Amino acid sequence: MKTRFVPIILIALWGATGTCRANDYAGVTSRKLLTTSTASNGQKISYLATDQPEVTALVVELPPGGETGWHRHNVPVYAYVLSGSLDVEMADGRSYVFRQGDAIVGVQNLAQNVRTVGNEPARLVVFSTGEQDRPDVVKVERPKRALE
Repeated sequence: MKTRFVPIILIALWGATGTCRANDYAGVTSRKLLTTSTASNGQKISYLATDQPEVTALVVELPPGGETGWHRHNVPVYAYVLSGSLDVEMADGRSYVFRQGDAIVGVQNLAQNVRTVGNEPARLVVFSTGEQDRPDVVKVERPKRALE
């Protein structure tokens, strides 16, 4: 059974200007983590155009020394690092480190491998805005550049 995530509370907290207005609600606070128009590698953000949208929310844990394996995101993906540290190696040879408290805007359509850094597990919340019956993540071969 699929669980649907309906961000009603988030919608209620945003005003017409797109600014979070948590102070309008008793006891609610907010802290902006990130505002950007690009992914971590500078890639311009693009949204999926579909008549069958689907939002997926996950909690992902990688053990110490663990990695995802090479993969590609076909849809917009966003994450928040709950604990630990991650190194995201891109097919173009660049690498990005994210630590507890970092917000991540994922790179689309470029192979990547994510591995933990340090001796503790890495935990993150991941949201993808995809399309029904279309995979958000596709396993790919290790890029030749990554073998060098």
